[in-house]
Amino acid sequence: MIRAAILTLSDKGARGEREDKSGEVIRDMLTGIDATITAYEVIPDEKDLITKKLLEFAEKADLVVTTGGTGVGPRDVTPEATRAVIGKELPGFGEAMRREGLKHTPRAMGSRAIAGIYKQTLIVNLPGSPKGVAENLAVILPVIPHTIGLIKGKVSDCAKDREKHTEANPPKTNLF
Repeated sequence: MIRAAILTLSDKGARGEREDKSGEVIRDMLTGIDATITAYEVIPDEKDLITKKLLEFAEKADLVVTTGGTGVGPRDVTPEATRAVIGKELPGFGEAMRREGLKHTPRAMGSRAIAGIYKQTLIVNLPGSPKGVAENLAVILPVIPHTIGLIKGKVSDCAKDREKHTEANPPKTNLF
């Protein structure tokens, strides 16, 4: 069982002016990896507050998923707050999410979403729209349990379950 926390960054949501549909999408999708939600909150786009909540949530969870604040607007500070917390960045997550997003809209180029590790917690930034959350989370969801296992030292042989590749049976790649 993965302990997960959801942090929604939205000035309007924090003031009660907008319902958090993106957080609901995250909650629903995390059931697919047998996750239980240990913390959830909607807060304004304030870097210091985001950093504080990431640290607080990381003590209660193996996975912290944020939604919102990943664009280029003046109040979009989630990646900066995340970088202030993590010890290791995982660029492949952001790259995969942007690649998937570009299949749906050229606006995905403006996403600054990142992922990284704080102690033994995986932190992932997602966009603020429910559609963007669904598209981005779908592409990384299958690797989240494995990544958390690696972070916690519970996976010792990444190649154990992979088929043996030979010249006659090369690895399958789909880079684009």
